[in-house]
Amino acid sequence: MNHQLLHVHIQGRGFPILALHGHPGSGNSLSVFTNHLSKRFQTFAPDLRGYGQSRCLQDFAMHDHLDDLEALLDRFQIEKCLILGWSLGGILAMELALRLPTRVTGLILVATSAKPWGNHPSISWQDNFYTGVAGILNYLKPSWSWNIETFGKRSLFRYLIQQHTSTAYNYIAKEAVPAYLQTSKYATNALHSAIKSGYNRLLDIEKIQCPSLVLAGAEDCHITAASSLETAKHLQNSQWQCYPNTSHLFPWEIPQQMLKDIDTWLTANLEEIS
Repeated sequence: MNHQLLHVHIQGRGFPILALHGHPGSGNSLSVFTNHLSKRFQTFAPDLRGYGQSRCLQDFAMHDHLDDLEALLDRFQIEKCLILGWSLGGILAMELALRLPTRVTGLILVATSAKPWGNHPSISWQDNFYTGVAGILNYLKPSWSWNIETFGKRSLFRYLIQQHTSTAYNYIAKEAVPAYLQTSKYATNALHSAIKSGYNRLLDIEKIQCPSLVLAGAEDCHITAASSLETAKHLQNSQWQCYPNTSHLFPWEIPQQMLKDIDTWLTANLEEIS
């Protein structure tokens, strides 16, 4: 196994939760989950290979992420854990559950799918222009209402969020932009290669027996809610929740409602998970 030592953000004490970010992303971009869950559990949020501080200077394949994550579990002597994965992180979570069925005791799958498909509209030069301006201004002055109204709602942010709140824009400024800037071309290439290959693990995930919570944003055009529902139906022990008027970044749109639902599911399944 050719693995890379990953940079990892660790919080709290208790039963371990491995938190996996999406693309682009980093362990820091999962703070909406880890800051809350670390009050009851110990959270491990790595920067995946080629993201954040887990630097990579050569091409790699998606399966290399799994080698890295298995090595991380061994490194911290984690025999059993729950995995939370957002977008790409959810795909890796399911892959780890298939690879390590005795070590993965539960899954929280956020805006993800075992056969991901989207319905993203075509992008114009104006979309890119408004996104650039909105992103720069929001980074310099997070949640500035004039920027949100003038550029944010006209930018590609409108496909990532439906609720243009100060909370969502704060997360975008503090976590999305730095993660984007730290994402390597090698990580992007690995993801694009996997997408081109026609990734589809729907039939395989029927082997996953652990409890699963599948969460989706109703207006998600990157990985559609229908795609996530299809995944939930193929999992043997899953609960499904879809949030209206939200999109791919719904954890930043409705954090309190989402965390409440996660807490309820964790409490109901705690004996089986831990």
